[in-house]
Order: sequence, then C-alpha cells, then structure tokens
Amino acid sequence: EEGEWLVVVDVPLLLETLRDEAALRAEVDVVLLVSCSAAEQRRRCLARPGMSEPKLETILARQLPDADKRARADFVVDTGRTSSCASHALRLGKGKDSPARQRLAR
Repeated sequence: EEGEWLVVVDVPLLLETLRDEAALRAEVDVVLLVSCSAAEQRRRCLARPGMSEPKLETILARQLPDADKRARADFVVDTGRTSSCASHALRLGKGKDSPARQRLAR
C-alpha cells in the first residue's frame, strides 16, 4: 500500500551470526535467502579471480549448511533455476495468513 516502508539489509553470515531464533527475530522481521545448489555455488566461486579450493573450503567452513539456512528463511530464492522460478519464489509465503506476512504487517 502507499506509504508503507520496506527496508532491505544485505548481511553476509546473518544466520551464522544470529544463531538463536529469538535474537534473529529481534533484529529482522523477515529473512530472504538467496541460494543455489552446492555444485553451482562451488562452480561460481571457483570461477572468481583469486579463488582456490583451499580458500573456498575455509569460507564454507564458516557458513551454516544450506539446508539449515533454508529451514530458517521465510523466503528462498534459488538462483540455480530460471529467473521465472526465482520470481515465483519471491511470491511464495505472501499469503495473508503466512507467518512472514504477519511479521511484515506489524
């Protein structure tokens, strides 16, 4: 609706930093996770200049497993699929009775 605000904060390692659900929800109302398969993540990362297998393994060791992050997120955008699938994922959970929608309505 007109006059409503939405603030988006891009926080690397958000779920790793705020492991407790209550602490997470004290900071943010909704979590949108952008994710892809482990194989696709590895392919993309290793294609970056200066990235190596050991460096990637160090980075991944600091992260929660993707399944854990997906379980905590209100919305998941799978970037390993087509853009139309990603757009559809953004619409999921926006039903009037969804917990994420209720948090947004506060």
